[in-house]
Amino acid sequence: MTKLALYVALEAKPGKEEEAAAFLRSLLPFAEEEPGTTTWYAVRFDHNTFAIFDAFPDEAARDAHLAGKVAVGLVQQAPDLFVDPPELQRLEILAHKPHRPG
Repeated sequence: MTKLALYVALEAKPGKEEEAAAFLRSLLPFAEEEPGTTTWYAVRFDHNTFAIFDAFPDEAARDAHLAGKVAVGLVQQAPDLFVDPPELQRLEILAHKPHRPG
């Protein structure tokens, strides 16, 4: 069961909006490699405002994600692409509806 999550709000630097969007899209294959990351979204709210939301079954999976390629890539690229350093919000999931294909 998915119990924990992370939320990271991101504001692209002026002129870097499309580069930021492309970068966030490029992180998907890394998230897909993580068996403990049950849900991963990169979203765009408006022209320069983005976020990442991901969910995990337990603290070990969340910690593994924070040590993985998505987090490392975000920290490395953030100074060039985003106004502020990424600030992680650790969340507890109270209820969810799992995706069921079909």
